[in-house]
Amino acid sequence: MTKKNEKDQLNILLMGNPNVGKSVIFSKLTGVNVEISNFTGTTVDYTVGNINFPGLKGQLIDVPGTYSLESTSEAEDVAVKLVNDGADVIICVLDATHLSRNLDLALQLKEFGVPIIYCLNLLDVAERQGISIDVEKLSKELGAPVIPTVAIKNQGLRDTLLTTKDIVGTKVEKSEVLKNEDRWSKIDEIVAKVQTKVEKEPSFIEKLEDWTVQPWPGIPIAFLVLVISLGVVVGGGKGLRAGLLLPIVNNIIKPFLIKVVSMFIGPGILRNVLVGDFGIFVIGIEWPFALILPYVFLFYIVFSFLEDSGYLPRLGVLADGLLRKLGIPGSNIITIMMGYGCAVPAIIGTRAATSYKERLMVASLISFAVPCASQTGAFISLLGDRSIPALIFIYLLSFVIMIVVGLLMNLLLKGESQPMLLEVPNLLMPDKKAFLTKLKLRMKHFLLDAEGPMLIGIVIAAIVAETGILDSLSVTISPIVVSWLGLPKEASLSLLLGIIRRELAVLPLLELNLTTLQLIVGSVVALFYLPCLSVFGVLMEEFSAKVAVTIGISTVFLAIFFAGLINHIGLLFV
Repeated sequence: MTKKNEKDQLNILLMGNPNVGKSVIFSKLTGVNVEISNFTGTTVDYTVGNINFPGLKGQLIDVPGTYSLESTSEAEDVAVKLVNDGADVIICVLDATHLSRNLDLALQLKEFGVPIIYCLNLLDVAERQGISIDVEKLSKELGAPVIPTVAIKNQGLRDTLLTTKDIVGTKVEKSEVLKNEDRWSKIDEIVAKVQTKVEKEPSFIEKLEDWTVQPWPGIPIAFLVLVISLGVVVGGGKGLRAGLLLPIVNNIIKPFLIKVVSMFIGPGILRNVLVGDFGIFVIGIEWPFALILPYVFLFYIVFSFLEDSGYLPRLGVLADGLLRKLGIPGSNIITIMMGYGCAVPAIIGTRAATSYKERLMVASLISFAVPCASQTGAFISLLGDRSIPALIFIYLLSFVIMIVVGLLMNLLLKGESQPMLLEVPNLLMPDKKAFLTKLKLRMKHFLLDAEGPMLIGIVIAAIVAETGILDSLSVTISPIVVSWLGLPKEASLSLLLGIIRRELAVLPLLELNLTTLQLIVGSVVALFYLPCLSVFGVLMEEFSAKVAVTIGISTVFLAIFFAGLINHIGLLFV
């Protein structure tokens, strides 16, 4: 009798090494109605979607990519638990360009006694590289169906579903558990029987793959890629904001809301809180959706493209020399770049690090000096129209502080840097469907995780600014805000709201008539200020309350000290 899950559906697991095309296959087989779940007791996420094929209905679970099932990491633990929890079929994706490495996981899965289908993916890339694999022989050696696939072109996916339908309920004996050395000996035998390789003249793509991991011309290529990416996010975001979103908000939505509220509520504090200059219905629409959302949206488009194309790991190879001087391997560049989207998943992503020192250092660098996508949107909104050099200065300063903090932590923390273990996949054009699915999920999580706290901050801003509380607060902290930072007393609101979310330390400055020096000072405060509450919470969960409080206090001190120092130095020249 076939096992069923709680919804009386088949449980089909999609497994494989990282970067073998699992996400493309998952997207093609399930469509866009998917959701990300968190495995109980861990921070490891897996994606679930429904398969609705004639004669085959169930849920497909995209298991975290893993190289083996030896339980040396949390992702491997989750993979083992998902198999043991009741899999009806396993679809194991193999990379035809790296067959030997992929067969390690393929053979380990046979030890569970679950029906398996192997998808031999990326055959087009293998062919370009002169690699030929006898699919029938491989199927015989593995004792299970092997389906040749080129997922990005939809080739082999229908055969995968048909074969899955045919083997559901098939009784499979558990294979013998092999020692590591015995398993690798068997892998060598299988590869020798099924694979042949002919030396071919490298194609342009293959040459480009080599170029992008070498200092020359890899570093100039990386610089060009980052400049283009920045241009798309900044230029495109400004275009969306100025040409579409702000006109809609300022000319249609805000006048409509002010008119409706004024029909029911007379002049006074309540109406000011709702539709005043800092009113909930005014900045509650403008700040999150007209000023922040376009930059976040474009950032995730660019980041997802670089990720799915296979380019991000190449940045890790190029960055290894620099990051190793800070005491961490270059592979952490991917986690750090995730922080430019959101610090929470980036800090959770440090679980892939090889040591506690490495984890703590990367999490600290992200907390101290990496502005998230919302902050980036706020900085561009604040500085983009007033002073591009000031915007560039803020990001150069963040890089300098990142290096300084890294060097200091490397001296203070005990432990050695581990060798870089980083999968460098083939360069591919991202699959449109998988790309859009990933973009949809990331924007959904941004709207749920970021916009909620931001709206809470907006409500507090409206109450504080429109009821006179801000005046009392300004007097209390004026020695810091006015005397040391050189900002108007109204900027006190930024320090209050920045506790909730960092970009809220920037947005109130948009409403003030500031000099260029004041814009830079306010931006520096926001750049290094206390990580938002969600980041503070994940630091406590991943490390300890002591670590979270230490990072929080350090960032506040750094923010106010450096911003004030820049103010007083700037006054000498202005």
